[in-house]
Amino acid sequence: MELTYKQQFIRFMVNNGVLKFGEFTLKSGRIAPYFINTGNYKTGKQLAKLGEYYAACIAENHLEADTLVGPAYKGIPLSVATAIALYDKYDKELNYCFDRKEAKDHGEGGLFVGKQLVDGERVIIIEDVMTSGKALREILPKLEAAAKVKVVGMIISVDRREKALNSDLSAVAEAKKEFDIDVYSVVTMDDIIAAIEDGVVDGKEYLPAMYQYREVYGASL
Repeated sequence: MELTYKQQFIRFMVNNGVLKFGEFTLKSGRIAPYFINTGNYKTGKQLAKLGEYYAACIAENHLEADTLVGPAYKGIPLSVATAIALYDKYDKELNYCFDRKEAKDHGEGGLFVGKQLVDGERVIIIEDVMTSGKALREILPKLEAAAKVKVVGMIISVDRREKALNSDLSAVAEAKKEFDIDVYSVVTMDDIIAAIEDGVVDGKEYLPAMYQYREVYGASL
């Protein structure tokens, strides 16, 4: 069976210890049947593959942009890897940049390293996951201070499609409602469940808990 890039990514996460199944207490206090730890990515090979999956997501959704923005710190290597993959796999040459935690007041100065943003520039924000939308809230004011750019989308690795603590909407849906920004994910929780069902990855013994968790905490889309 030839796997789709989404199925390949799910298997990639499992094989690298990033996606695990079991019983995990999340920061929210919820008991989840799966856990995603992107901190387990640590090699050049992993980063190169990650860039390919992000690039595939951009291509699948027909997003056209000039620059990839990687919010510090996790977004920095992701934006670089994605820019390389877009060039290698799709012959698309995009700029990239990332923000400083503090503005530089000497040398070239500015809030961003890499491409210096200009009015009308189309950007895609590259992040690992979205839990509360904190990274988006932090990067948007910096983008607005740099130039009148157009954010054509944000790419994350996994959309848990899980309602927030104080809302029936997911973080992705909240981003659309609050900022009118579309967030695209390489995979969703539903994709992960389907991968288990189809035998792409092991874990059928966890399916009842996955179904129950989705029933209780699944967000309105």
